[in-house]
Formats: sequence, structure tokens, C-alpha cells
Amino acid sequence: MYSPKFSITNSILKNIGRIEASKEVIENAPLVPAYEAKFRQEAIIRTVHHGTHIEGNELDTGEVAAVLAAGPEGHWTGGVRDRDVQEVLNYRKVLNYIDRKSKEISEKDLLSIHKLTVDKVLKPEQAGKYRKTQVVVKNSKTGEISFKPPEASAVQNLIKSFFGWLSSDQSVDIHPVLAAGITHYVLAYIHPFVDGNGRASRALATMVLFTRGYDIKKFFSLEEYFDRNAKRYYENLQAVSNQKAELSGKDLTVWLEYFCEGLAEELERVKERVRKLSLDSKLKGRTGQIVLSERQLALVEYIETNGSVSNSQWRSILRDYSDDTVLRDLKDLQKKGLIKKKGSTKGAVYVLK
Repeated sequence: MYSPKFSITNSILKNIGRIEASKEVIENAPLVPAYEAKFRQEAIIRTVHHGTHIEGNELDTGEVAAVLAAGPEGHWTGGVRDRDVQEVLNYRKVLNYIDRKSKEISEKDLLSIHKLTVDKVLKPEQAGKYRKTQVVVKNSKTGEISFKPPEASAVQNLIKSFFGWLSSDQSVDIHPVLAAGITHYVLAYIHPFVDGNGRASRALATMVLFTRGYDIKKFFSLEEYFDRNAKRYYENLQAVSNQKAELSGKDLTVWLEYFCEGLAEELERVKERVRKLSLDSKLKGRTGQIVLSERQLALVEYIETNGSVSNSQWRSILRDYSDDTVLRDLKDLQKKGLIKKKGSTKGAVYVLK
């Protein structure tokens, strides 16, 4: 059975601390507004775009969003390669697959993910099937050969050894972020398929995070961090792969430092967005998590900043909406125990309760 080799360095400890701090804020924000769904959709678009772009896909973020909006039966036309469009549609299906997974991850999941990843891109007999030929790994940005993966004859045994570890007590005892980082590296190194290995490796690593309590509302995209500096991504993978030892003897420390740093940075960006869309923590004990509409959020933020909101002020803030609509929002905020009304009808103001 595979057993990863790595050291817990100050860098890893520091970034795990940053991850835990951000996770706490994101998951326990006093007020998580109605656009949680919007956050998740944005994360999906970023993940699909960057997860395919790092492999050479030429669609930009807007084009990816348009393809996803059109859906598999859509007729989106943007003058780009059919393969690029298909890769985007495929990776969205991969994310759907990950979302539905809640139990122990197995080799079957890897094969299913790969089959979805390369649907209509590779030949059917290559989709979800281990390679039977030797391949080399190239940097998709520069075309340079990074390293030569194990022989095809060794792939199946290496994969089975890895999944033996992933389902073991040793794996469960490791911090989920480290387990995900190890998963990403090992699968990328073994390179079990003819194509689609990077996407399959990153997807399974994300699945490890999700199934071990680190889905963090699915607001984040590690792929964006990797793609923003693809050169550094490949260099960190290569730094481990170029070690002369066999897989079980390779020291993964430098890769895990990079992986933890990436998740820490991504979650801190998400955390700051959540903070801007959350009420002051003093409300947490009384209100818990409350879902607000964007109109209600605008009202509450105004009251927080200015102390109160009057009839003339809320009409100015929400001038595109009727009085009846805004009054219903204010009444709902009162019912939820967030605000209270002071004064007569004409001179009334609303303050935080």
C-alpha cells in the first residue's frame, strides 16, 4: 500500500491555520445573503474556465459562462473550437458528479470522472480506461516536456496501491487539505490516462476536500490559483517528480506547501467577500444565519453604516422598486428580528433591533 512521504513545515502549518480561519468565517458568517447560489455559480464558472484553460482551452470566462448557460443541448456559437466547448460542458458534468458524492472515494470514481472529462473528446475506448502506451507530460503553456510518467504496465498496480492508502486509517488521520494535495500529486504523477489527467487529478482532489468536510459552501476554485501562474504550478509538480526515488520514496513537502498556500489564498479572497456581505458578528448569537434578498441586504447595510434609514432614504436606495415592494421587505426584516420601526408613518425610521 502506498504511504506518502512529507514533512509538516512552518509554511504548511501557517497556511493550514489561514485555511481554518477562513473556513470558520465563511461557514459561520452571521448573515449569509441570498446570493449564496450566485457565489456557487461563480465558483463553478471559475473552476470550469481555469480547470480547462490550464490545459490549453482557449475560451475566456465570459465564453465559458455562455456555454454553460446554453447547456449541452444549446446552440452556442462563438467561433471557437468544438473541442473547447465540449471540454467545458464535460467539466461541468464532472463538478456535478463531485457534488453528489458523499461517501468513501474509490477507483471507480476516478474512472467515472475521467470518462466524463473526455466524453466526445477521446475515443470511447480510451474514456475511463487506463492507458496502454507510454506518454510524456508537457507544460501546456510552453510545450516543454516536464517528465516521463511510469510505464503503462505499472499504472493499474500504482492506482490500486494509492486507493488502498486513500481508504486507510492513515489517510483519514491526515488533515483533509493534505490528503487532497497528496491525491492531486499522486494521480498527476501516475498519469493513468492518455489525456485528461490534470483535470481528473484536480477533480478527485476536490472530491477529497468535499467528502471530508471541506466543501466550504463550494464557494472556492483552486483551479484559478493554479492557472493564474501555470508556470509555478508545473514547476512545483516537477520539483517532486524529478526526484530520483520511486513514487513511495518521493518527498511531497514542497508540493504540499504550494497546495496549502493556494487554498489559503483562495479562501481568504472568498472570506473577504463574505465579510462584506455579512452583518456585524454581534448579531450572530441572536439571529443565526439569515438569508436576505439583495434589496434587504442593501437596506441592512445602509442602516449599519448610517444608523437608520428613513422613507425618503430607502426610496433613494431602491428607486427601481415600488413602495409596496420595499415596504414588504422592511416588514420581513422586522419579522426576522433584524430591524425595528421608530416613529410615525411619515416620519418613521428603521434601525437595527
